[in-house]
Amino acid sequence: MRIIAGTARNRRLQAPAGLTTRPTAQRARQTLFDMLMHAPWFGREALENAVVLDAFAGTGALGLEALSRGARFATFMEGSRPGIAALQANLRSCGMTDRARLRHCDVTRPPKAPHPHTLIFLDPPYHKGLVQKGLRALWRLGWIADGALIVAETESAPLPAEGKEPEDPFQPFHAHLLPSLSAPPPPLLTQRSFGAATLHVWRQDDSVRGSRPSP
Repeated sequence: MRIIAGTARNRRLQAPAGLTTRPTAQRARQTLFDMLMHAPWFGREALENAVVLDAFAGTGALGLEALSRGARFATFMEGSRPGIAALQANLRSCGMTDRARLRHCDVTRPPKAPHPHTLIFLDPPYHKGLVQKGLRALWRLGWIADGALIVAETESAPLPAEGKEPEDPFQPFHAHLLPSLSAPPPPLLTQRSFGAATLHVWRQDDSVRGSRPSP
């Protein structure tokens, strides 16, 4: 696995041993950053001014790709010690230690943010509802700027459970609203599937206000 473009182009990334990390596929990462660089809803200037949060970072491939392409700063959150060690090695290898900070923490129980972030990547293990849990926790603790671009990778197909109702397909949501509050979901800017993985991109909008559903 390598950085695709920018100042660290072709730099190989170290992955932690074991099955706890599932890096975003190279093809999906290429497509995502092509969109971020050229889409009318983001673009090169926005990427170069971005303050990035790579949650469930694993190897850090998403945040490192953003830094390589000019992002101002990135925070990496990772819960495993092998993941943190791999992230430290990758930051040193890419020469980006001065533009990044590592947080060894559970994304669903993060510390209070020192400042909000404008580009949020979430690529957690599948079938555990971690995008929803992580994003709401990150918003409550100040990690997500109003208007931040959110990129979430989820499973393409819900996991069938014997004797239970099938999982609902993932749908973007307003991180600042409780699940019990009703509001239209934020409009998807784009959604792309790559085999077992689907990328969803939308904006956080704190101005949306929900109302409790009628009994």
